[in-house]
Amino acid sequence: MDKYTKTYNVILDNMDLFEYRLRPISAIMYLQDAFARYCATKRVAAYDLFPENMYWVVTEFNIEFIDKLPFWSEEIEIKIWISELSKLKIYTDYEITHHGEPFAKGNALWFLIDTNTKRPVKTDIISERFEICPELVLGEHKKFSLPETTEKCNEITHTINLSDLDFNKHVNNKSYINIAEMSASVEFRKNNTVKQLSIRFNRETFLGDILTCVTYGTNNAKTFVHKIEKDGIPVCDIATTWEGVNERNTKTHIVDYNLDVKNEQ
Repeated sequence: MDKYTKTYNVILDNMDLFEYRLRPISAIMYLQDAFARYCATKRVAAYDLFPENMYWVVTEFNIEFIDKLPFWSEEIEIKIWISELSKLKIYTDYEITHHGEPFAKGNALWFLIDTNTKRPVKTDIISERFEICPELVLGEHKKFSLPETTEKCNEITHTINLSDLDFNKHVNNKSYINIAEMSASVEFRKNNTVKQLSIRFNRETFLGDILTCVTYGTNNAKTFVHKIEKDGIPVCDIATTWEGVNERNTKTHIVDYNLDVKNEQ
């Protein structure tokens, strides 16, 4: 089975504000980094593709958190693989473990894009270099859909700044999730954590663009839909489901946490 494995440590920048644990949004960034490293082993990293007038984009992302997130400085392991391949679509599935036990799993949909036309290109280069591992951690890869919305909960605006950009000079995926997260109150975020997140990226945005995020409720009291637009045009759609911080089975209070910190020379 062609699975790529990479270990990381939870660093200060990737902790939540209240429990010293990995932020859900940071888990997603580790996953994207692991995929980039996986591609580098196959010589199809971003810098390999630039001379061929191609680049990577992720258009959909799904993640489910099934256990308590790891504490600051602890080690996590990501396993990621290509699970499905068509002429244009590239699906990855993944699992993130901590102390040998999974705490997150999900999938993502990727495309190779032609730099000049901005259109998807055929996946021939991928099929030649990757072995497909048809293990689907969330079941069948389904078409992205949002739950039916009810009342409008909040609306915020955000002007894109330099810290929002990635090396392609368009807005980093993490920034969209940050914007959606900011639409929830501090009190709500203090008492709840993301259990599931699905995101669809509709179009690129750039420095100076003004984005509007409207958050809607659903029939599930802890599921929300976040629609991000630029000038009324959909940019990104996000669905989040939350749970109380006391609802996960492995709840450990900070003062009771026994962190094994090794001496380093």
